[in-house]
Amino acid sequence: MDETKTPTRADIPDSDKWDLTHLFANVSKWEEDFAWVQQTYQRLQEWKGKVGESAKSLAELLEFEKTIDLKLERLYHFASLQLSEDSANNEYLARMGQLENLLTKVAEASAFVVPEIQAIPDETFAKYVVDLALKNWRIKLHKIRRLKPHVLSEREERLLALGGVVLSGYDDAFSQLTNVDMKFGVLIDADGREKPLTQSTYGSFLLKRDREIRRRAFEQFYAEFEDHQYTLASALAYSVKADVFRARARNFPSALEASLFYDDVAVAVYDGLIASVRKGIPVLLRYYELRRRALKIDKLHSYDTHLPLVSEIETHISFDEAIEKVVAALAPLGKEYVDLLASGLRGRWCDRYETKGKRSGAFSSGSYGAPPFILMNYKEDVFADVYTLAHEAGHSMHTWLAQQSQLFQDYDYPIFLAEVASTFNEELLTHFLLEQTRDPKMRAYIINRQIDDLRGTLFRQTMFAEFEKTIHAIEESGDALTLEVFKTEYRKLLDAYFGDAVEIDPPLPLECLRIPHFYSAFYVYKYATGISAAVALSQRVLAQEPGAVENYLGFLRSGGVKFPIETLKAAGVDMTKSDAIDATLRLFERRVGELEQLLL
Repeated sequence: MDETKTPTRADIPDSDKWDLTHLFANVSKWEEDFAWVQQTYQRLQEWKGKVGESAKSLAELLEFEKTIDLKLERLYHFASLQLSEDSANNEYLARMGQLENLLTKVAEASAFVVPEIQAIPDETFAKYVVDLALKNWRIKLHKIRRLKPHVLSEREERLLALGGVVLSGYDDAFSQLTNVDMKFGVLIDADGREKPLTQSTYGSFLLKRDREIRRRAFEQFYAEFEDHQYTLASALAYSVKADVFRARARNFPSALEASLFYDDVAVAVYDGLIASVRKGIPVLLRYYELRRRALKIDKLHSYDTHLPLVSEIETHISFDEAIEKVVAALAPLGKEYVDLLASGLRGRWCDRYETKGKRSGAFSSGSYGAPPFILMNYKEDVFADVYTLAHEAGHSMHTWLAQQSQLFQDYDYPIFLAEVASTFNEELLTHFLLEQTRDPKMRAYIINRQIDDLRGTLFRQTMFAEFEKTIHAIEESGDALTLEVFKTEYRKLLDAYFGDAVEIDPPLPLECLRIPHFYSAFYVYKYATGISAAVALSQRVLAQEPGAVENYLGFLRSGGVKFPIETLKAAGVDMTKSDAIDATLRLFERRVGELEQLLL
């Protein structure tokens, strides 16, 4: 095989690919289930107008709907994994297209279900929910009924549904503008070759050791944003307006409260995160000063804050060796956990290496009753890929243990919890690697990596969360959201989170117009709470606190049975208090001190 070319699927042995026969033995079996759903889903109409007739009728509908959903989840899982193997494969594209059409039809056919459940009188519903026929559906029904104060009349709901696409047009406009229309040109790399500057390569340029390349990448990148700043500001403003409209239409006091409601998270948790992280800014500024001194520059700029302070460690770690490291790092979780994970990783849960047409990056994906699958593009000479494997293994074990312990309707967990298990694994891996090495360069590399993860996830995402809260409050107060308002408010945050340690270049406030998450507001704070919970839980496990392992494994097994705050509280972390965030800030401070000792 020519090592200068990306291999095809045929070039890779089956042992290095995931085994999708756990989902369907062959494509004809997939087609059989697809045909069954096509022929069967229309029976949902038999319950239309009858959902609330009796507990028995409601239970029968929910069980029938479950049989459809189980098959659809597995059909989608298989089709999406195949498409990720080769995004240009016409057969895979056609299969996904077929399935998306079917999903739309099923959603349309079942649209009556939730409104009819909501319409059941409270007294009648209270009797139904204690009926044995609905024993397995009480959690799901509680979540559905909880939405009742925010569900409108049938006519109003229809109008909101009809306007859904129109109300999200700003997102398409942002995506098309930034991913298609905007052109960032090319840069001359250190080797003298022209390389395209794009949304995806921009981050790579900021990791270059050559500071002049980083500076030119920054200025050239933001020059294009400056040329489109009024259009982008308009798109962001309408994104905020749409959030406020939806919140008011559904009788929420604010867009923030509307977003938090679905996870049953109090505004005090959001505000508490911001307040706690703000107190930790002095240590962040201390780290920036360490960066400036380590890089031997007079003044730190934002384009100097991304590259590792220790150049990439030269390593050659095979995938099997990476498994060994991850499994050894997770040993504190007990034999059952590590044996199950090792069996899956050494088996065929994972699609290991890059192949032609394969989706980039990494992910974990699961469906009920089937193993979780991990997509990797593992490189033996990229040390960070060991961390990626640990991260995705955390997601996979969360999914696997949840589905082993919960009913289908209760196993799926919300985004608020999703990043806890993955970053928990990374924390244990960092601890393990630091225990295993005395090489100062390797230790500095690992510590710097953890510091930058905490900086990017805790500090940066909290700054983003603060910006989202501010601009929505401005819209809700009746003031106008203009380009200057966006830039002014974002500049205030840059000044607060960078202080005097980082020079704020004039184009930097335009960053607020290019962050995709701002067009799906009140999501980013979950990254910050997630890593804080993960740090707190991992410290309890590493300290061998009584019950810490059992509580953490209970968290993984609980899936979506409870709301996130309650789930984490049962695991030993109360996110309504600042303890977990404070512990993460203390870890950040300790690591900064250790890095200072190693580098200066």
